[in-house]
Amino acid sequence: MIPDYLLIGHITADLTPTGRQLGGTVSYAARAAAAFGLRVGVLTSAAPDEPLLREIEPYIHDLQVLPTITTSTFENIYEPAGRLQYIRGVAAPLSPADIPPDWRAAPLVHLAPLTGEVDPLMARCFPHSTVMLTLQGWLRQWDGSGRVSFKRWFDADILRDIDIVVFSEEDIQEAPELEREFAGVVEHLFVTRAERGGTYYHRGVATAYTTPVVEQVHPTGAGDIFASALLAGAARLQGDVRSAIRVAAQLAAISVTRVGLDSAPTAAEVERALAEARPHD
Repeated sequence: MIPDYLLIGHITADLTPTGRQLGGTVSYAARAAAAFGLRVGVLTSAAPDEPLLREIEPYIHDLQVLPTITTSTFENIYEPAGRLQYIRGVAAPLSPADIPPDWRAAPLVHLAPLTGEVDPLMARCFPHSTVMLTLQGWLRQWDGSGRVSFKRWFDADILRDIDIVVFSEEDIQEAPELEREFAGVVEHLFVTRAERGGTYYHRGVATAYTTPVVEQVHPTGAGDIFASALLAGAARLQGDVRSAIRVAAQLAAISVTRVGLDSAPTAAEVERALAEARPHD
């Protein structure tokens, strides 16, 4: 079956004081897209019999897992000077040859790299789809110890095949000029700014948007939920991007009031956000 919403990228194991936990854009976005009533397909890579996969299987209609030695694994270490991020394992890369042929007809495609695993040429595999990229995984590199640092990435030829790009201002803090460069190429660009909302560029023209004020419990996953809700919401709202922004901002705000994958919206929260965002005569 052709998925309504196709996710491509690694699920991750996040090392925490309480043990391994499921993480990654794919994990959060799959739950969010499922709450919109969409059939979700996931192309990922993980270690054989990875137990963390069972946590997202209820939200996925079709799961394609490339077997590999290890699941992509992250560890965050917090010090007085800030966060240090380490990659402790990387699963197999994902290439166009790994896409099931029928899945190339998926109407909504979300490229969700975390370790540079998604081949940029995948952007050209979906000429009849709406393709969204959450950029962060193409902006990472790491040294022999696994310590993650910023890597500059910009490829205008690839970006012309992507309809929507989403990234955080934190993702490009070492190269803020990328915001202007991306805005000049991508039709729909979203730069998120946490509780300050963000900026939407449509063909280079900037519009600021706000996000509801809430009491934050945990911010992890909010950007992934924003992006997934934006793509799914625009589809449910017949392409009304500005109404979809309101939906995505509301659901992302709700997400920070909860912890872990439970920060993903419920179906009831999705329907309420859609109803409130629709234009009223």
